[in-house]
Amino acid sequence: MTSPGTTPLPATGPAGPQVPPTGKPGPATPPVTGQPQPWSAVPRPPSLIERRWPGPSGSARPLVLAALTGAAVLGASALTTVRPGLGWLVAVLAGTAALVTASVVRATVSSPTADVTTPSAASARPGATGAPGRAAQVAWAVATVALVAVGTVRTAGWLFALCLVAAAVTGTLAVTGGRSPLGMLVAATLPPAATVRALPWAVRGLRDTRPAGSGIGLGRILTSVALSAGLLLLFGLLFSSADAVFADLVTGLLPDISPAGVLGWLVRLLLIGGGLLGAAYLVSRPPDLDLRPGPSRPAHRLEWTLPLVLLDALFAAFVLVQLTVLFGGSGHVLRTAGLTYAQYARSGFWQLLAVTALTLLVIAVAARRAPKATRGDRLLVRALLGTLAALSLVVVASALYRMQVYTDAYGATRLRLFVTTVELWLGLLFILVGVAVVRLRAAWLPRLVVGTAVLALLGLALVNPDRLIADRNVDRYLQTGRLDISYLSGLSADAVPALARLPEPMRVCALGQIAAELPHDGLWATNVGRERARRKLDTLPLTGSATDCLGLRGW
Repeated sequence: MTSPGTTPLPATGPAGPQVPPTGKPGPATPPVTGQPQPWSAVPRPPSLIERRWPGPSGSARPLVLAALTGAAVLGASALTTVRPGLGWLVAVLAGTAALVTASVVRATVSSPTADVTTPSAASARPGATGAPGRAAQVAWAVATVALVAVGTVRTAGWLFALCLVAAAVTGTLAVTGGRSPLGMLVAATLPPAATVRALPWAVRGLRDTRPAGSGIGLGRILTSVALSAGLLLLFGLLFSSADAVFADLVTGLLPDISPAGVLGWLVRLLLIGGGLLGAAYLVSRPPDLDLRPGPSRPAHRLEWTLPLVLLDALFAAFVLVQLTVLFGGSGHVLRTAGLTYAQYARSGFWQLLAVTALTLLVIAVAARRAPKATRGDRLLVRALLGTLAALSLVVVASALYRMQVYTDAYGATRLRLFVTTVELWLGLLFILVGVAVVRLRAAWLPRLVVGTAVLALLGLALVNPDRLIADRNVDRYLQTGRLDISYLSGLSADAVPALARLPEPMRVCALGQIAAELPHDGLWATNVGRERARRKLDTLPLTGSATDCLGLRGW
């Protein structure tokens, strides 16, 4: 019963507040119990990475964990950190085999047959990339193996270091599958996060001793591995005691058992194992990295046409000046600029390199903002951006000419050869940009930028840079009689066949330091370049003395 002018309260029951007589639900009123109510958990919205990369469900398969463990142990035992050799190639091949195992296991046990054979269902799965994406990932994996294999055939440490950096990029693209520019940038941040996120996934796999559908548990796999290791150790010791050559082979296969060697092996095992675990986590459920910026508001024709017309005019003026330099020769440089060859080349190359990078940025921004709705707009875009790309090729040619003048005057060096390679790669980029401008499509361009850089680096390894440098300088010495012995004696063993052409005492001064620093390689440090250098040095009588070389340093 209620008093006049008051609103009746809704009836309550065991299920909570009831709907008022009007039929409309009233406002939610927390129950009053006299006790403080705990805060309700507010779900955190998923981040971009979590939305694009939810990670694999379930636990890691024992077969995958066993393959990763074997690859990590083999890689840590074979890897040589002092100098490049066969061990690097063995380590990357073992890691590739383990990741292929993870990919095959994912394809066979995580996807039903009907789901795989249905195109619409396959495209709906997170991380599905389709045949073109899978082919690109295979190509990046092949490039990674090829880059690491450079350490087996070339002895130049600087070249191998560049190849390792490039292999880290191509390896990341192989396991993530990023294709767009934004997706490739995001892919670079995933490997460290993948290693951390993979730990619970691996722990669940270790706890699951006999997952559904598998014929053998992890405990039996470990027992089999331990039994195999014991048998190999027992019979290996017996065979080693029976034959000295076999004992040397076994010694080369086994890692160093000194305290420092064991510590280094453990560090390599943790690094390689963590990297492979994160990569397997990515392979088990690839992220969706098809990230593309949203459509932008097209600029007014005057807003982008006027800056590009003025920039084209500036480039044309610079190109006219460069044409006079290209046809005027070195004498024109010395008379007009008052510079030496070295000053002329060094003063312009880095500025031209910056111009090249900024030009690529300008073309990318203009191609995105320029309107392309009408035929006239598209024709104007092709004309202005195409002209800029063509004039940029002349800028690249000018930089190449400057470096050629410098090299002819002072000889070839590693830096000058590398700079020339970069300039040729930039010229190829502008050709690709020109093709993209004509087609008004550039979705394929980011992958080709990385791909052509990898090909340029592999091409540099193919020409054997240290030997090429030595050949150029030896030819220059035979023509002019001038040679920098100090620089040539610091080249790698790849330069030995070229330096062997020098007459005495130049030959012994150039090869003496290389021969003294040429170590004996074990099995994992085997290198084709060092083996070739040893065979060549065995046929040369290095009879000079250090005193004979003192007056030739820097000659």
